[in-house]
Amino acid sequence: MRRAIVILPGAFTSGNLFFGIWAIVESARGDLVRAAWFIVAAAVLDALDGRIARMSRTGTQFGAEMDSLVDAISFGVAPALLVYFYQFRAGEWAWLLCFLYVLAAVLRLARFNVEQAGTAKSQFFGLPSPAAGMTVATFVPFAQTDFFLRYLDALWAWPVALAVLMVMCALLMVSLVPYPIWPRMGLRSARGLVGIGFTLAFLAGTLYVPAYFLFPFGLAYIAFGLTRAALTGLSERLPERDPLADDDENGQRPVEGIVRFRLARRRRRHGSGGEDL
Repeated sequence: MRRAIVILPGAFTSGNLFFGIWAIVESARGDLVRAAWFIVAAAVLDALDGRIARMSRTGTQFGAEMDSLVDAISFGVAPALLVYFYQFRAGEWAWLLCFLYVLAAVLRLARFNVEQAGTAKSQFFGLPSPAAGMTVATFVPFAQTDFFLRYLDALWAWPVALAVLMVMCALLMVSLVPYPIWPRMGLRSARGLVGIGFTLAFLAGTLYVPAYFLFPFGLAYIAFGLTRAALTGLSERLPERDPLADDDENGQRPVEGIVRFRLARRRRRHGSGGEDL
């Protein structure tokens, strides 16, 4: 029984990778809406593997590293290729936009591993890659809805808007704009009850009207982080140091910093390390 619990987070991570690769395959085949839903499925499994690892205390450093590598595929490469086949395939250099998006996702995940992986988090610094990937991907089914085709299709040059969205998500992933984690749920506090209500509302929207719900929800999450940062400022929420600029003048990390970093990673191995919301 214990062995089954130990391998369960890894099984969900493998499922995340499975749907990420399948999304890439379906994008290449031209079934773009199906590819978008596979990215959503990957995000669901990504959220579950972290929670199971934390609840069962079976998280390992190997699992954390694997989770980040898989996220780079499912929420970096897969959404970028989906958008490429959807709108940018005809452009000679449009693939560079997809490259920049994937690069930002990889940098974001690398920084997350150094900065926040395995720790108890009250917020993320930078837009989480699953949120960015889901928002970009779910534009495709949203653009097929009757509401979009009737009221929004003629209002904007949507290929340009989609390119702007990808650039914005890329910049936010490597930024230090704070984004909230998923609300904690419980029956003993008002905050826990709010978390339950929020989760139930999200599940209802996802299950009953996913094409109408998920893309606007992703935009709202992105806008919330930007609005909160603008109102409260970034200075109160910045991490103690930026792991993207932690080298000394010779380009080497100090030995003392390496020791502290490794000890901290050993102490917090009970966490998942994943960037699940």
